[in-house]
Amino acid sequence: MKPAHADSEQEFLAEDRTPEDEKARLARIMEEFERGFERLHDLGPAVTVFGSARFKDGTPEYELGVAVGRELALAGFAVLTGGGPGLMEAANRGASEAGGVSIGCNIVLPHEQAANPYVQDTIDFHYFFTRKVMLVKYSSAFVCLPGGFGTLDELFEAATLIQCRKIGPFPLILLGEAYWDRLREFVWELRDAGAIATEEVGFARVLDSPREAVEVILERIPAEVRAKLGR
Repeated sequence: MKPAHADSEQEFLAEDRTPEDEKARLARIMEEFERGFERLHDLGPAVTVFGSARFKDGTPEYELGVAVGRELALAGFAVLTGGGPGLMEAANRGASEAGGVSIGCNIVLPHEQAANPYVQDTIDFHYFFTRKVMLVKYSSAFVCLPGGFGTLDELFEAATLIQCRKIGPFPLILLGEAYWDRLREFVWELRDAGAIATEEVGFARVLDSPREAVEVILERIPAEVRAKLGR
């Protein structure tokens, strides 16, 4: 008998699937959604910070993460991250040290990634997509620090939802101009090719300054969200 969470995509594709198996999987998915909704429904204005787990304390990228977490907390935002190490930890650390709300939505990986020590509350997820729903659903802006495949996935998920007006319009900030400059050039190439329109990426900015990033967020978030910050 396989354990309840022996639910990898490899097993999913390799094994015969029965309606009973699919219903059991659906129940696990629903349990994750319900747990996330219960824990985050009264969070208040929040900003999700995406970024790599691989940039450690002492790197310029880590310091950038600490700085943006601090600036967001000082502006009154709760800071949401994926809850892991690296730049997620950095943003949570900045928020926590500034006296703000610092929350982690942690993904359970085969090597048992633990939540970083700077979250006041952590919610564990087995499925990436359920975690991503929580990070998007409860945020009024998104900050992307340097990162790899996971960060790019999260960045473009948020961008697609904003572009298609499924959420927002919310600001999307890419912090670290040198890191993101080639991606910005590629986006303009997509525009020049006719794949996207200029106005469809107007919600995104590439910046270097965490303080400027927060100022842009405050300018662009909906007025009703800004009012909850006391501004």
